[in-house]
Amino acid sequence: MIKTNLTIFVIDDDESVCRALRDLLESAGFRVETFRSAQDFLDSGRSESHNVLILDVRMPELSGIELQKQLAASGSKLPVIFITAHEDTLAEKTALEAGAVAFLQKPFDDQLLFDAIDIALNRIVH
Repeated sequence: MIKTNLTIFVIDDDESVCRALRDLLESAGFRVETFRSAQDFLDSGRSESHNVLILDVRMPELSGIELQKQLAASGSKLPVIFITAHEDTLAEKTALEAGAVAFLQKPFDDQLLFDAIDIALNRIVH
């Protein structure tokens, strides 16, 4: 796994998911910032493309798919890894066609997440 000075942003409306991902990713040596909504993330102004976004699909107000569209429309190249507790083939197809790195169904194996982060890091580097 390539280590860089990036921050992994985790956006999920479930606090326990944010906490678990923060603990996992920090134990692997990453800096992590968590947000409880897509709007909180947008309001933070932290969409720099040299970072990675782990994003829940279904959230109140602004969905993960809608956030991905907004980021793309603004020119952001932020690599996105989607996570979801719901099987949704349309959302998966939409996300991947729009450039998402991966679409993982909760609960997912930690190694699948780390593999997706590696792909995201390679996109940033190249």
